[in-house]
Amino acid sequence: MGRIVVNLEPGTTPARRKPRRWGRILALVGALILGIIILAVAGVFLWLRNYQKSPAYSLALLVQAAQRNDTQELAKLMDDDEIVRNMVGRISQKAGDRYGLALNTNVKQQLDQVVSSSTPALKQTVHNEVLNEIKALGGNAEPKPLAVLLMVVRSAVTVTNEGDVAKAAVNAANRTFELMMRRDGDRWKMTGLNDEYVVQRVVDSVMRELPAIGDVDANSPLFKNPGKPRKRRK
Repeated sequence: MGRIVVNLEPGTTPARRKPRRWGRILALVGALILGIIILAVAGVFLWLRNYQKSPAYSLALLVQAAQRNDTQELAKLMDDDEIVRNMVGRISQKAGDRYGLALNTNVKQQLDQVVSSSTPALKQTVHNEVLNEIKALGGNAEPKPLAVLLMVVRSAVTVTNEGDVAKAAVNAANRTFELMMRRDGDRWKMTGLNDEYVVQRVVDSVMRELPAIGDVDANSPLFKNPGKPRKRRK
């Protein structure tokens, strides 16, 4: 039988294998890739945090709230009182232009009463028309996810801002209009709308509450503004 010989002399243990060079390179490459991924994620996070404070992001939130009829969110993103104040002058002028020479003192007084920034009916009319315009910006189909609306806003809206005031030029449905916005904390609130189409629709609604143009008697003493009585010639 063969014998098993165990060498107990010091300094005769088997030599360890040296780690291969490619293993170190692979570990270094892995650490480098991991570092790049971490930096990329951090960069995207910081960019998103900054973008969420932009007018474009608030506009996308406004479109989403309009499509969902979220009244609480709309109240945070729309200043109805300021929108009406910015629009009431044009509404009054357009309504008066429709009467032309038939705009007598009596009709002018009624017009001033109907077209007032404090009139609840006018506020509601302007709110509804503006809301329809905002909804149309995101499409008239079912409500869309915020990510889709962000892309829609990014492609259809050009935003310029100076300090706490911003203007958004919208190019949609083969026409253009302009939104005014104001910074409100970390968000932006809509404060005005320059859109002749919306103004004309509001004027159409206002005219229903005023005397019909054909019913104004041009021969009535009210047709002319009262002035000093003329002296009769002798």
